[in-house]
Amino acid sequence: MEATEDLPRPGREESQSTAVVLEAAALTRCRHRVYLDANFPEELAVAPENSGARQRQEAAAEHRETVRRRLFDEHPDGWTLIAPEGTMASRAARTLEACRAGADRIWGAVLPTDPATGRRGRSEILLRDVERGGYIPVIVVNHKVTDPGQGATTSGLFEWKPAVDETRKVRSQVRDQMRVAHLYRMLERHGLASPAKVAGAIGYAGDCILVHDLDTILEDYDARLADRLEIARGRVPTTPSQIGECKTCPWWDRCRAELTRTRDVSLVAPGQRAEVLRELEVHTIEGLARWQGEPPETWPQGSFEDAVVIARAWLADAPLVRRYRHVHVHRADVEVDIDMESFHEHGAYLWGTLLNSGPDSEYRPFVTWDPVPTDDEARSFAEFWRWLSDQRRTAERKGRTFAAYCYSRSAEDKWLLSSARRFQGRPGVPALAEVKAFIDSHEWVDIFQAVTDQFVCPNGKGLKKIAPIAGHHWRDAEAGGEASMAWYREAVGMAGEPDPAQRVRLLEYNEDDVIATKVLREWMSDRAVLDIPFVEDL
Repeated sequence: MEATEDLPRPGREESQSTAVVLEAAALTRCRHRVYLDANFPEELAVAPENSGARQRQEAAAEHRETVRRRLFDEHPDGWTLIAPEGTMASRAARTLEACRAGADRIWGAVLPTDPATGRRGRSEILLRDVERGGYIPVIVVNHKVTDPGQGATTSGLFEWKPAVDETRKVRSQVRDQMRVAHLYRMLERHGLASPAKVAGAIGYAGDCILVHDLDTILEDYDARLADRLEIARGRVPTTPSQIGECKTCPWWDRCRAELTRTRDVSLVAPGQRAEVLRELEVHTIEGLARWQGEPPETWPQGSFEDAVVIARAWLADAPLVRRYRHVHVHRADVEVDIDMESFHEHGAYLWGTLLNSGPDSEYRPFVTWDPVPTDDEARSFAEFWRWLSDQRRTAERKGRTFAAYCYSRSAEDKWLLSSARRFQGRPGVPALAEVKAFIDSHEWVDIFQAVTDQFVCPNGKGLKKIAPIAGHHWRDAEAGGEASMAWYREAVGMAGEPDPAQRVRLLEYNEDDVIATKVLREWMSDRAVLDIPFVEDL
């Protein structure tokens, strides 16, 4: 998101220049959002809270606490804790005091807000560089920082000893890079930065520290900070443009209204695609819809032809457009719809199924209500696999065709394979080769792929976007992946007693998801050609 209507620029630049302070998150955020956040704090304070953002914050806090406990258990007398009580200024004072006293390991560090340079920030960990002096900032994040591979520099979790790791490669996270550079510059202002110019990040797995070489980051960081400070001070104008961040941005309703009023091209070609089009003097949806000739040479990703169709569909108010005159989806005598529910990366706690054999349908969940990760997940997965295999064998024995369906199979494939690996040898758990054979077979059908292949989708391809066009609706108005995370926490009692009502809610949500794929598949086989315009008709 890049912003909203023409907003008044502050007329107090000089006084603001010393008042604006930014956290590192602003450096990877939408540029106009930085302006809005800095100059309209009263509106930001009363903006509705995004439930997904809140859940991510809660999950990140839990992860940080898990890491803290592990580190403190390993060195119970080796840590200085900056307690979270008190003002930020008092916590910053205690942090500086600990640093000047030569504390080896500091948890919960708060660095002094610096109006002169426009910075404020916190570091989960400061490690004293015993060889060179100064401190190394280490952040704790709730996402992956490495992938299997080689070449990353890592350190063990309990002792700072950086070395090239032949089992891991870096997973690029610009937000992490900007944050550790931000913290390094703040330490540098107080003469507390290690001359080694390195920083660390402990990721989701919590099994190592990824080492960042700040020499490769600081130039980009300094440029980004200077740019965002000028924006926040109202000295650099910004304009609206839709990007991925808009979905969770508190300013999006305001911005969308402005973009709709101007019929901005980013509504149908968001992100970098809109920038490419603007460079070619295509600023509106009408301009893109009228495009003739070859695609732009610098078109970044996706089909340019689809972008033109989406623009025309937007003008025609068409929710979908058929690519072909006829629509096809693989069907079978016995059909099973499958939808899996997981809790972050901790485990897959529910495998929901809908058996369709003849005119009748039967929903059957395979679930564990022990908080994941749990050994009971092996039991529920094994029962699911045994049931699915029985349906396949029964159909084959009766000479009937069989197919299992899901929507966007990447998550189901991931947890099918992961479960087989993690629980290998447990009762009823299939061999990995057996699972691979199933997901590679023609019996495993991805309805998402069928939709992608045969429709242009102006409003997105998510199940919650597409299934209502086929006539399906969820019983729960709040149904969604992020909402289900909060329901799950309550269902299994992560913060108190387990809530049976939330278990029912999750099961109904999962049931509605599997029914949605059934409804969508039947609609594609029957009515889609009547309901949806053909691309050549636009």
